[in-house]
Amino acid sequence: MLDADLKSQLKSYLEKVVQPIEIVASLDDSATAREMQELLQEIVLLSDKISLVERRDDKERKPSFSINRPGSDIGVRFAGVPMGHEFTSLVLALLQVGGHTIRFDDAVIEQIRNLDGDYVFETFISLSCHNCPEVVQALNAMAVINPRIKVTTIDGGVFPQEVEARQIMAVPMMFLNGEHFGQGRTSVEEILAKLDTNAGARQAAELSKKDVFDVLIVGGGPAGAAAAIYASRKGIKTGVLAERFGGQVLDTLAIENFVSVTETDGPKFAVALEQHVKQYEVDIMNTQRAVQLAPGKLIEVTTASGAVLKSKSVILATGARWREINVPGEKEYRNHGVAYCPHCDGPLFKGKRVAVIGGGNSGVEAAIDLAGLVKHVTLIEFGAELRADAVLQRKLRSLANVTVIVSAQTSEINGDGKIVNGLSYTDRNSGASHRVELEGVFVQIGLVPNTEWLKGVVGLSRHGEIEVDARGQTSVPGVFAAGDVTTVPFKQIVIAVGEGAKAALAAFDHLIRSDDVAEEAAAPVAIAA
Repeated sequence: MLDADLKSQLKSYLEKVVQPIEIVASLDDSATAREMQELLQEIVLLSDKISLVERRDDKERKPSFSINRPGSDIGVRFAGVPMGHEFTSLVLALLQVGGHTIRFDDAVIEQIRNLDGDYVFETFISLSCHNCPEVVQALNAMAVINPRIKVTTIDGGVFPQEVEARQIMAVPMMFLNGEHFGQGRTSVEEILAKLDTNAGARQAAELSKKDVFDVLIVGGGPAGAAAAIYASRKGIKTGVLAERFGGQVLDTLAIENFVSVTETDGPKFAVALEQHVKQYEVDIMNTQRAVQLAPGKLIEVTTASGAVLKSKSVILATGARWREINVPGEKEYRNHGVAYCPHCDGPLFKGKRVAVIGGGNSGVEAAIDLAGLVKHVTLIEFGAELRADAVLQRKLRSLANVTVIVSAQTSEINGDGKIVNGLSYTDRNSGASHRVELEGVFVQIGLVPNTEWLKGVVGLSRHGEIEVDARGQTSVPGVFAAGDVTTVPFKQIVIAVGEGAKAALAAFDHLIRSDDVAEEAAAPVAIAA
């Protein structure tokens, strides 16, 4: 099942295992069980510290397997065969159960250890989901740190009856002690914030104690990361306040146009950004959302947790998010048939009928991807013609199970109160109303800047973007902006990186020309004889 190169790499990783591991496989007669058995038998041969027990008469989900540390309560479970994006999760689980160091901050590890309660997590994933591994790996590591936390990762494609029964139409989907806990890409800090209800107040108090920054960057995407690197290299006190480091890049599948990087994917690129920033003296404050900006000699940024940070200059790099169509049914059926990530959630609609709203590149690419999985795709475009590149349009129109409808305004997403069962639209030429019977709707109509919290503070365009000059300066002295949140055209990663670097240089130039710095520069300097 594993090719020679993969076996060689895995064998070298497993040399880091320091404690015995027992894998207990719960098997049935399915093809997936045979595939799982083959994978586990191959893994056991790669390390003398790993043993395998096969069972068919236990009461666990079948097929599934647990990775346990003998003589302890430490273990994690996979229901399904964790290949694809989840193979890394499998490798990390083996290493961590086997005693290898878990790379969390000491404070996070201590917070996990101190959780008081019994937590049983079930996480539904798809193997093509690039957002799922972060959740799986976070929960697995938490279970190794605190044995009162039990986790099972469930491949929805292997257990469709459970997916149907729990009405799961988006992944990753987390359940805690049988109740819905959350969905979507979620970091360990975000999980802890929901479990440890006092954590927010403690964090806010600690953040508010921080000294004044020279430059505070709000946002941890490509623009924010570049700004942090350039600012720190100037030797000034630099902080990054980020709701999630990586930003919109985390939701990007393939990146093939970042100069000097032939091919990568969003999550890998985001990790590389953070690792690069951490090479410098940058104070990264993750899982923190800014809600207020107060200009002044010292600019104040208030977070949703109540913390107040002060800085001599600020760079706004809050990026953008998926634009919603704002019709009846969209919010009601989000994650119950309404989705925004075809790569993550597409496999859950296998054999079903879906619609894609949006005829730009993202919409047409989504329709092409989904056509290989679902029964039928209906693409809905508001304009009179598709806006995607010609090569994508040719590919789309070559697919037999795709219908393209143009000059159509989506009016409602229909459902039965639980899940989506249709979509209504108006023909913009005739005014006639139509309904399409389907089970899923993927919204792909572009991005909206994250600037609601800045209205009335900095100058915004009619589209809500921050207006900036050639140096990234906003309408407020000392406040700069960069990336997709600004009026700079062409929302591309490479452009955001350049704009972030430029904003940092402009902020530094602003600082050295400020009164405080000028006074310091004018102070007498002792010269040794």
